[in-house]
Amino acid sequence: MTPVPDQDFTIRSAAPGDLKGLAVLYRHLNPTDPILDGTMAEERFSAILAQPGMTVFIGFAGPHAAATVTLVVVPNLTRGGASYALIENVVTHAEHRRHGYAGAVIGHAVNEAWKAGCYKVMLLTSSKNPATLRFYENCGFLQDKTGYQIRRL
Repeated sequence: MTPVPDQDFTIRSAAPGDLKGLAVLYRHLNPTDPILDGTMAEERFSAILAQPGMTVFIGFAGPHAAATVTLVVVPNLTRGGASYALIENVVTHAEHRRHGYAGAVIGHAVNEAWKAGCYKVMLLTSSKNPATLRFYENCGFLQDKTGYQIRRL
C-alpha cells in the first residue's frame, strides 16, 4: 500500500508562479530531455494553464515542489456523454521519493476526475520496472488494456 504523506504535504493546482518548481521536477522525469528556453517554457506553461480540462497538480513538501501529475479531462460523445481522463507526467523529485507523495497526487487527480463525471481514468507508463507497475496497481489502476502509440520521427 502507498504510504500516507506527512502533515506538511499539500496539493494544489499549478499557478503561473510554479513554472520554476515544475521545471526542476520534470528534470527528474526525463533527465536527458532538452531544457526549454525560458520564453518557450513560459509560452507552453501559459497554454497549459489556459487549456480547458487540463490541470497540473503539484504536491508540496513544505515549500518544495515534491511531486506532480497532469490530469486531462476529455469530453466524450459515448458512454452517455461521460468524460474520460488521462494522467500524464507523473514525477517525484528524487529527494522526496518513497514518502507517498506520488500516490497522493495521483489519488487527488483521480478524485478530481470522478468529480468531473469521468467514467474512467487512463495512465500509460513506459516503465517495465515491476516496482513501478506495482505502484500504479496500488494506486488502483489495472493493467487490462493494450496501449499503442505512434511518435513522430
